[in-house]
Amino acid sequence: MTTNSIPWPGAGVAEPSVVDRLHGWVTTVDHKRLGILYIVYALTFLIIGGIEATIIRIQLIRPHADFVSPEVFNRMFTMHGTTMIFFMVMPILFGFGNYLIPLMIGARDMAFPRLNAFSFWLTAFGGLLLYFSLVGANGLYGAGNAPDVGWFAYAPLTSRAFSVGHSTDFWTLSIFVSGFGSIGVAINFIATILCMRCPGMTLAKMPLLGWMYLVTAGLVVLAVSPLSAAQIMLIIDRYLGGHFFDTQAGGSAVMWMHFFWVFGHPEVYILVLPAFGFASEIIPVFSRKPIFGYSVMVAATVAIGFISMSVWAHHMFTVGMGRALNTLFVFTTMAIAVPTGIKIFNWLGTMWGGKIEFKTPMLFCTGFIFQFLLAGLTGIMLGSAPFNWQLSNSYFVVAHFHYVIVGAIVFCIFAAIYYWYPKISGRMYNERLGQLHFWLFFIGFHLTFDFMHFVGLLGMPRRIYTYEPGRGWETLNLIVTIGVFFQAAAIIVMLVNLVWSYSRGEKAGADPWDAWTLEWSTSSPPPVYNFAAIPAVRSRRPLWDLKHPDNPDWRYEE
Repeated sequence: MTTNSIPWPGAGVAEPSVVDRLHGWVTTVDHKRLGILYIVYALTFLIIGGIEATIIRIQLIRPHADFVSPEVFNRMFTMHGTTMIFFMVMPILFGFGNYLIPLMIGARDMAFPRLNAFSFWLTAFGGLLLYFSLVGANGLYGAGNAPDVGWFAYAPLTSRAFSVGHSTDFWTLSIFVSGFGSIGVAINFIATILCMRCPGMTLAKMPLLGWMYLVTAGLVVLAVSPLSAAQIMLIIDRYLGGHFFDTQAGGSAVMWMHFFWVFGHPEVYILVLPAFGFASEIIPVFSRKPIFGYSVMVAATVAIGFISMSVWAHHMFTVGMGRALNTLFVFTTMAIAVPTGIKIFNWLGTMWGGKIEFKTPMLFCTGFIFQFLLAGLTGIMLGSAPFNWQLSNSYFVVAHFHYVIVGAIVFCIFAAIYYWYPKISGRMYNERLGQLHFWLFFIGFHLTFDFMHFVGLLGMPRRIYTYEPGRGWETLNLIVTIGVFFQAAAIIVMLVNLVWSYSRGEKAGADPWDAWTLEWSTSSPPPVYNFAAIPAVRSRRPLWDLKHPDNPDWRYEE
């Protein structure tokens, strides 16, 4: 394996103009640039979705608040959920995958560079379509505004009788277009990982992040396709006289729920598996130990992929599916906890006895393990049909869901941002600001979502615009909203850190963490061609072999 010594193509040529640079970014097919575009795009929507969440929480800070109207509240609720799932978390995970997977497997690019670019622009256009509704649905057509049918868009709320104007059409088209982008990038991940690994890198020697993205890509193909089909049926219902979800004409509103959740719950694993991959690459480096139980981690990942396609209807325990189906989905929901729990033991086993260094990425990974354990426990509680029957429409479910999405996935995303920021930018971030970001967000997260469990247990329904005083919810809702402001402050600190460090941070060098996967063998940032010569590997820690050719330390190999 060699390091890069070839100068950047075009060295010595006049500096390109701003227009040329912009044109280069818009027309690029380089996986690294596309990865950065995904990440910047997602962080933009993180800010937008965070503003929408703040508006929701200000409205609920006290009984009978009138910060926004009920119509605006419903729109903020719909836009927040759709934005954060489809246009923040998914794109940022695709971005890191785009940037890292070819580097980690010793390839020069993704298998299909043009498809890669096309997938990004489909995803980007999907997000823009959603927010075009703010102008188009109201300004152009004179009816409606942003979508207000919830991010799940249950029938019959989406029928033309209850959703006047074109706001729902913008929602449908945005999900449909971005869905094709997601399927395109998933196919690219599968082809790249299976066909473009460098010499010596068998599947058994591939970094765990590669395994996580391989299983994730398979789930995207299987889960996003039914959602896209459902969007087509919804448009047919609204404009071509179809009756797929029209109960008065022989259709079924419950069928929409099946179509949506056959995507919606595997989607949780589409999002969380790359997060698991981030933790599985970061924890060993900052524990100075290889991952504990590599083979078991791979087996658990594949098991999660298979079982996740059979758990969706635990979202529907209260719709009257019957005892037999409820029991089946209770069983599968409990079963998926087993491979998921195995991973927690693997991460703890990696940390146990290690020389742990609590840099910012490791802090976020530690918080992730603690919070994901709690999220799993409340998930098992909701996997019980009788318990779910009582709390299905309460804020307890909202708290559990956010414990997974924010407490697990977003924490791992922040860990990944700080861990790979030196590689992407060539600069080190500010450690003090990074730790301030962690503690502000950690405190804000627990103020918001710990107390949200309690208000749910006290009976507060989700999706409500306001509530009556005297029910014991006032103080809890105040604490929940205060936590949101802590989280907002943390995001501001992170953005300041990233922008400031880009121009003033210390130069990172090729391998600031003394890591052992292939991306750290290149310069920071990597050259356009990634590797001057395609590397050849002989273990799961190829950089360790390069740094210690006389002491490979075979104890770390299984």
